[in-house]
Amino acid sequence: MKIKTLLIANRGEIACRIARTARASGITPVGVHSQADANALHVREIGRSVCIGAGPASESYLKIDAVIAAAQSVGADAIHPGYGFLAENPDFARSVEAAGMIFMGPTPETLERFGDKASAKEAAVAASVPVISGAEGARSDPEQIVEEVRQMGLPVLLKAVGGGGGRGQRLVTDETTLVEDIEGALREAKSTFGSEGLLLERFLPEARHVEVQIAGDGKGHVVHLFERDCTLQRRHQKVIEEAPAWGLPRTLMDDIARDAVRLGETLDYRGLGTVEFLVAGDEYFFLEVNPRIQVEHPVTEAITGLDLVALHLRIAEGAGLGLVQDDLTINGHAVEARLYAEDPAMQFAPSTGTLTTLSLPSGLRIDSGVEEGDAVTPYYDPMIAKLIVHAPDRETALARLATALDHVAVEGVETNRAFLRALARNLEFERMQVHTRWIDGRLAELTQASPLVRPDLWKAVAAILFVAASRGDTDANPWTNRDAFTGWRLGLGGDAMEAGQSVTLTDSDEVSEELRIGPVKPGARYTVYSENGEALTLSARELTPGCWRVGEGDTVHLIEARLHAGVIELDTPEGRLVFRPAAPLAFAGGDAAGDRAVTSPLTGMIVEIKVSGGQSVAEGDVVAVMESMKLEISIRAAAAGIASNISVSNGDMVDRGQVIAEILPSEE
Repeated sequence: MKIKTLLIANRGEIACRIARTARASGITPVGVHSQADANALHVREIGRSVCIGAGPASESYLKIDAVIAAAQSVGADAIHPGYGFLAENPDFARSVEAAGMIFMGPTPETLERFGDKASAKEAAVAASVPVISGAEGARSDPEQIVEEVRQMGLPVLLKAVGGGGGRGQRLVTDETTLVEDIEGALREAKSTFGSEGLLLERFLPEARHVEVQIAGDGKGHVVHLFERDCTLQRRHQKVIEEAPAWGLPRTLMDDIARDAVRLGETLDYRGLGTVEFLVAGDEYFFLEVNPRIQVEHPVTEAITGLDLVALHLRIAEGAGLGLVQDDLTINGHAVEARLYAEDPAMQFAPSTGTLTTLSLPSGLRIDSGVEEGDAVTPYYDPMIAKLIVHAPDRETALARLATALDHVAVEGVETNRAFLRALARNLEFERMQVHTRWIDGRLAELTQASPLVRPDLWKAVAAILFVAASRGDTDANPWTNRDAFTGWRLGLGGDAMEAGQSVTLTDSDEVSEELRIGPVKPGARYTVYSENGEALTLSARELTPGCWRVGEGDTVHLIEARLHAGVIELDTPEGRLVFRPAAPLAFAGGDAAGDRAVTSPLTGMIVEIKVSGGQSVAEGDVVAVMESMKLEISIRAAAAGIASNISVSNGDMVDRGQVIAEILPSEE
């Protein structure tokens, strides 16, 4: 059956990516969106989209009836679920087929088999694929789990049977927190996946995570598209992925790939899927199957030259794979980094807000679901973009990725850019001396800011451009001169400004410094004085719109610059830098809220209130548990006292900084 209209039941970068291939294949894409996503990039890019509910995913993207109704209203022939949301839901697949449309994914029976980790493990055993040892079947009784964990011995990994995408896994390493860990794992399993069932598995402390991309026609013909290495992870969430898996014997990879194909063949696998493994030495063990397209599929596309979405469409139309295993070869090496709106200083908590600045480099593939001016909301995964580099070899790919990350600029939210830069240049990662828990042991090192070689120079350049842009303004706010910041052109123009000026610049690390710019000398030369009185004399001329020649003695620097949304953005040889300028005395301060006010650290939903009014609490006690995107956070009391004025309930949405309770001094 030829697909003419395709409904994309997803959002963000994957919705944009599927739509591009659909159009290239002569298929009309139609999107869906929540009320919170009414102006989202995927809505703008697809061009036609149907609103299916409110902001929370449970009221929109996870509503099967709403998605089916949207597809029927536009006359869709097929539905592509992307990844996440309903992609692995067998009830959704059945509803799509019952409505007379094509579900772009495996059969409902296959989804049921792999959607439950216990049955997936049984399928692997039946196909003679090695599995990790542990308790057989799923467990939901806390006391039974405690007993079996103690029998197995720590460390033990608790895995929700319905988990996926890195969620639903909790490592138990300490007997003193065993009960708390089990209760948290059961609660997350029930609230997120609808089932309290947990698998108990032996933990492999220094394994690599390798996954094999498979594709099947639904009639027993299955091929593999080689492997991806996803070892670099935090909280079981992938950070950097690459293909192929570097440093492992090709014979071992071939064995793993054959097992992945055999598992797919036993179930007449249909569509795209990923079979995941842990590799420890010369042994490997089955983890799970993700029966859908993966976030990291671009690296496989890069090394095989295939468009996986186009292949998926071909399979869905009943045209088969159109290729055999011998047709596939590996070309070069590809690396992907996930740029997220998250705060490394707050244990990578999601960061919400408006992207006032978003500059991404050219010369590589970028898959993104947001643009400058868009908002990162608390409702969905906070991914900003995927940066994908393809090169002849791994060394070159990593070097290009590191350089690309240097030239990323994001303002309005915190990001993991510096963390990714540190990873891309890490010597142990370069040698692939890493494992799935390697990042956790080096967080302090990897999240430490890398100092600039010449911070004085770039601050001075930013100050000069600020002065240049404000020339001729009568308003105290230099940004009211729209001609100065509507594009990349700053434009000194005419005679140089004769009067000196002061400006306070704040960099991305929130470090502020007041600089003084002396009167302009012939040849567009400026002298900039730092707070400690050091002087730096520079020349600055605009060669082409947005491209500047900055002279420092006999040294010349070519930079690009942009003024917009109240910031100065410089693309320098040291990377893309952002400064917020303000006239002196423009900053105002204030006392922070008292330690006795318990506030939400970020925007999210209250999962559980742990105290009641009048209850005594000690410093550090958990007052409430909240969830924001993929993170569960315990909010603790900063002082001992009596819980009072509890202003929220279970299920409430709260904003960052919102007071949820107070801890009053006790009479003692």
